[in-house]
Amino acid sequence: QVQLVESGGGLVQAGGSLRLSCAASGRTFSSYAVGWFRQAPGKEREFVARVRWSGGRTYYADSVKGRFTISRDNAKNTVYLQMNSLKPEDTAVYYCAAARVDSYYPREYDYWGQGTQVTVSS
Repeated sequence: QVQLVESGGGLVQAGGSLRLSCAASGRTFSSYAVGWFRQAPGKEREFVARVRWSGGRTYYADSVKGRFTISRDNAKNTVYLQMNSLKPEDTAVYYCAAARVDSYYPREYDYWGQGTQVTVSS
């Protein structure tokens, strides 16, 4: 059984920071890309960041570039999203997902976590 479990969400003031974690279990993701997505109420799920589990280049949405950092710890089977300088518009449910292909599109991701709420107050 494949599982992705997010944690680390919460309520933070604008300008603050949070670190999200995505713990993977149930299979080897070494050939997969892992992405973070978010979905705000009434909006479509959108790409935030991604990285290959095996390493290499990272990719970010323009809206988070310079503020968010995706990283991984293969020994812990965990991918992180460090979020700094948070803004109220970053408020959303954040999901991690895994895909065989490098993609910005949610539909191309095979496995999803349950999501973690991030709320940024002004």
